Amino acid sequence: MTTTPRIAIVGAGPGGLLCARVLQRHGIPVTVFDRDAYAEDRLQGGALGLHEDTGQVALSAAGLDREFAAVARPEGQEMRLLDHTGTLLFRHRPEAGEESRPEVDRGELRRLLLDALAPGTVRWGRYLRTLHPLGGGPHRAEFDDGPDETFDLVIGADGAWSRVRPLLSDDTPHYCGVTFVETGFADADRGHPDVARLVGDGGMVAAYDNRALLARRTGSGRIRVYAAFRGSEDWALEEGVDLADPEAVRAALLRRFSGWDDRLLALLRDSGTGFVNRPLYALPVPHAWIHTPGLTLLGDAAHLMPPFSGRGANLAMLDGCELARSLARHADADEAVRAYEAVMLPRAAAAAEGAARGLDDVVAADAPRGSLRHLARHH
Repeated sequence: MTTTPRIAIVGAGPGGLLCARVLQRHGIPVTVFDRDAYAEDRLQGGALGLHEDTGQVALSAAGLDREFAAVARPEGQEMRLLDHTGTLLFRHRPEAGEESRPEVDRGELRRLLLDALAPGTVRWGRYLRTLHPLGGGPHRAEFDDGPDETFDLVIGADGAWSRVRPLLSDDTPHYCGVTFVETGFADADRGHPDVARLVGDGGMVAAYDNRALLARRTGSGRIRVYAAFRGSEDWALEEGVDLADPEAVRAALLRRFSGWDDRLLALLRDSGTGFVNRPLYALPVPHAWIHTPGLTLLGDAAHLMPPFSGRGANLAMLDGCELARSLARHADADEAVRAYEAVMLPRAAAAAEGAARGLDDVVAADAPRGSLRHLARHH
């Protein structure tokens, strides 16, 4: 790169932080802005399986293979599929040395990436209000807190409800027809050994008749549980359920999964971490935009998809890696972004199609038959 552009990344998720790390490895300065007040301001979600052809490629480009190996959990690659009677239909056990998609907790991954950045790279508590084009590529970023700043390239890595995306695309996420309700167990091995044995070392899916129970371990001994079902986004309002009342939500879910095996119902009946309603949203497929100098997107901001391909965070990290390497390789930043978008957009469209197919397979009228098809494709 013949001149050094002023680069801002909006969003300190895996994709944005990975992009910043690779840029800095190539000697390109960058500033990351995030609305969180500080790094541990909120929980970072459950575990991720980092795929050898995407997330692991990105971490290798970031020079973080050793750090990742120190926190990864290969045993987390185990996956089980059950039907609503608790009958085991499929089990994938990782072989010794298998590293195709080892698990890592989102919080551990964020800490790993943050520790690899130059001090002061991330500016916390900075919420992007809007961007003002200045002509020819530069944009003035207006924040709720702090002064406006001008950048030659603004990278939207700010997730499903991106503040950068509206300057590139009129598309907004739509409801997928499936809602997750999250709950869990803080210390399942000691407090709920039967649940721990049911879930195993990695993840478990039980599916039947447009409903599914999903559970996944984290490295801290916690098990996250998701009750998934098809229906209205306003299901709680329609059923008169107060989402702020955990016991009312618990009772509603137990009714919805009535008739399932008692070992599976224990995932809902005995959980102790409350309930969070999470309707699933996705961007249209394909999602694309007319190239605009000075702006681009990565990760969920570019290609939000259902979480049934296991590729969302992996693609975000690969996006960040490839964008950074393109910026290092090309003399002109706009040429670099064009080259990145030409590869990223069709790849994202293919992945989003697969994720939508996975959602239709797992939370399906013919489940668990579709779930078997889905797991056969991914294991």
